[in-house]
Amino acid sequence: MKKLISTALLSLTLAGTFAQSSLEEDRKAIKDMCGCYEVTFKYTETFAPEIDYEKKFDYNAVALEWAELIKDEKDEISIQHLLVLNDTMVIKHWRQDWLYENTKRYDYNHDNQWTFVEMPQKEVKGQWTQNVYQVDDSPRYSGSATWIHADGRHYWEDVASSPLPRREYSKRSDYNVMMRGNHVEITDEGWLHEQDNEKVIRENGKEDVLLVQEKGYNVYRKVADEKCKAAINWWKSNQDFWSRVRSKWASVYGRDKDLALEQKVSGQALFMQLFPMDTSTKQDKIDETIEAYVIKK
Repeated sequence: MKKLISTALLSLTLAGTFAQSSLEEDRKAIKDMCGCYEVTFKYTETFAPEIDYEKKFDYNAVALEWAELIKDEKDEISIQHLLVLNDTMVIKHWRQDWLYENTKRYDYNHDNQWTFVEMPQKEVKGQWTQNVYQVDDSPRYSGSATWIHADGRHYWEDVASSPLPRREYSKRSDYNVMMRGNHVEITDEGWLHEQDNEKVIRENGKEDVLLVQEKGYNVYRKVADEKCKAAINWWKSNQDFWSRVRSKWASVYGRDKDLALEQKVSGQALFMQLFPMDTSTKQDKIDETIEAYVIKK
């Protein structure tokens, strides 16, 4: 009997040690995405079920991007991305938050609407939720999965509904949802965001209609932090303002209900109102501006 109890205790101890080790590997992999990167973006449409579909031109671009670690807690890591143009101009880009064993998220539906989802604790055990946000910190897409550390590889993958990508949202109206097959992997040179996407037409009460599939590679190659000095300095001057913006959004997300947002207010998208604001803008002004885009139900 004593031997059985000792064996059980040893098993529990080893399980706890393994879980802690895996958690630390997860955290390291996520934080390895921080730093200065030369990025190449490549997308090509691959298959369309309708033979008369006219394939769009491939998309290729390059950029210099700084990924700033803005939150580093045991169960939550947040990374802000900033674009650097011509070595001096900085544009606030997307943000990714990683939450461990998170049970609440917002899934994109269509037409600027997100559905609040609460997941059972047992379904997210050991998983990390990746929440991706727009340049104005409004929601973009979200997915939950387990980081895999095996055979010298470190990767995470999931499928999530999202709005049209920035490279297409102002150019196309033939589909309204992108099903993103996201594969995030840490590499020897930096990291890779590989995508197997489906561009679909979604209507309430109907099955999604596939327009075309797409393959994407966003390759992040790490370079010296000095190349992103302009972004590092910009964030030091602007981080307090954007902290206030995130605070307002946190209160919106904390309502735990479906969310719908206006595309424009007074003829302007939200980022067009936030970006010109003085960094000393008070919280109540920021709150009022963002709240104007939240559609009341």
